[in-house]
Amino acid sequence: MRVFGVDRRGFALALLISGGLSGAAMALEPGDAAAGAKVFKKCVACHTTEAGGKSGIGPNMHGLFGRTAGTMEGFNFSDAMKAAGAGGRVWNDETLAEYIRNPRVAIPKNKMAFVGVKKDADLANLIAYLKEATK
Repeated sequence: MRVFGVDRRGFALALLISGGLSGAAMALEPGDAAAGAKVFKKCVACHTTEAGGKSGIGPNMHGLFGRTAGTMEGFNFSDAMKAAGAGGRVWNDETLAEYIRNPRVAIPKNKMAFVGVKKDADLANLIAYLKEATK
């Protein structure tokens, strides 16, 4: 049997994949900024958050939310990160959660060596912290 020009197994696989992708894009529960500060300790070797702070191995995160990916002046982003920005990636809760969860999958060939934050609670807390610390 064919559904939308695809055999039944292909259609089922497409439904399974699309469901998996939509689940990955689902919003996280609101996080706790204080708990997120503890999660951010994994990030301080490469990133700072304060206004006017220096970039290290990674860019300074101040003003992150609403910024187009790969565009912070004075930091040498990978071609992959610049391409993500040119393609329309703007940092918000969802795009940041996707990236921090698995940087190598979210933006292949980017420079960030960090493997990601896998636990939803840690990810939500980190984003809550970044929203406060980077304004």
